[in-house]
Amino acid sequence: MPLSPKERLAIQRQAVPAQDPVARAANFDEVNLGYSTALAQLEAERCLQCKNAKCITGCPVSVNIPRFIDFVAKGDLPGAANSLMADNCLPAVTGRVCPQESQCESQCVRAVKGTSVAIGALERFVADWAREHDADTAAKAPPSGKRVAVVGSGPGGLTAAGELARLGHDVTVFEAFHTAGGVLVYGIPEFRLPKAIVGKEVERLQALGVKLQLNAIVGRTFSVDELRRTHDAIFIAVGAGLPQFMNVPGENLKGVYSANEYLTRVNLMGAWNADSRTPVLKGGRVVVVGGGNVAMDAVRTAKRLGATEAIIAYRRGKEELPARLEEVHHAEEEGIRFELLVAPTRVEGNAEGWVTGLSCQRMRLGQPDASGRRKPEVIPGSDFTIACDLVVSAIGTRANPLLTQTCPELTLNKWGNVVVDQDLMSSIPGVFAGGDIVRGAATVILAMGDGKTAAKRIDAWLRRP
Repeated sequence: MPLSPKERLAIQRQAVPAQDPVARAANFDEVNLGYSTALAQLEAERCLQCKNAKCITGCPVSVNIPRFIDFVAKGDLPGAANSLMADNCLPAVTGRVCPQESQCESQCVRAVKGTSVAIGALERFVADWAREHDADTAAKAPPSGKRVAVVGSGPGGLTAAGELARLGHDVTVFEAFHTAGGVLVYGIPEFRLPKAIVGKEVERLQALGVKLQLNAIVGRTFSVDELRRTHDAIFIAVGAGLPQFMNVPGENLKGVYSANEYLTRVNLMGAWNADSRTPVLKGGRVVVVGGGNVAMDAVRTAKRLGATEAIIAYRRGKEELPARLEEVHHAEEEGIRFELLVAPTRVEGNAEGWVTGLSCQRMRLGQPDASGRRKPEVIPGSDFTIACDLVVSAIGTRANPLLTQTCPELTLNKWGNVVVDQDLMSSIPGVFAGGDIVRGAATVILAMGDGKTAAKRIDAWLRRP
């Protein structure tokens, strides 16, 4: 018998089981262990099945959240899987790395006077169940006879490819690296998103008909013009992978990495292995500059690689940290040291050119700047140095011009991002773009939202009279 609203409200949010902090800080196994079936059903019972479900509008890929959760509550896991996977091409990914707390869960009516339904944890549970039971029954339209090139196999590109394949189009994804997944494989650590999970999601898209062409650098191996001659439409989803540095003296010393390089070496190239052909410095004291999710990934990776101390240096306070609350909480549990309200002024080094420390100044928060956040101001005479052996710059990325500089017909903005119209079409007819190459550095789920939208717009373009 269905529970009454009062009975549902009485159920407390179920915590997601996780590895012990001390144990996990020394391994790369996934931190969160996921719900059991019993916990998932109990959490699903908390959903009030709102008629005007604001959680759906809070989701960039418009997952019908109450519907799949209702299936879970009723014990119909095949139904839940079919419902979820009809809306989301990469549910096992978003169930792990999507910032639900600021999107769908923030719109949950239960969050007004308590805690929201654990939508992300339920999404992960259903996606994992579907993978383990080979439960993918996505309907596919008849072949359209149209060919689409997707440039980049990150979350936006894979989402667009999956949606376009379902719509009956012949889709090929061109990926510069030797492995598909983009930031999902090179940027997000194993302990947050296991590579096997990404691999299975990619295999599922391939089973749907998506083709992959790896080691294909559009802008070098192929030009956009060449792809236009062999395809009816193009979706550019190359991300924003050009790292930004601190612009302080000493950044060229040995032992200074961008977060992109550091995480790519570890995540995609196996640099944790002593026999790796792409080594990375390990141990010692590591300082990661930045406060976003990438910074948390880098500092927690350093801890797992044996850092004697792993430190975050961020120029604002804890409340202003842009990283997910869960990631900050996990970092604290794992013994990460936070140096807040500090700004680097110089990377110190020895005569051999190796890093020995990071000189900083203490900051205080002043009046809000153009972004609406309180602007950090230097406290005079507050200089100090953090002794360290490795510095990682995780202060953001911008558009890589590798593709865009070889295609002058593309209109770019002042940051080098592709300019698109309301249909995500660029200045070149039939060439669409989305994700970070349009938005600037953003989240996985926003890129996926662009991929899903672009697929609809591309389909309409291809089927126009």
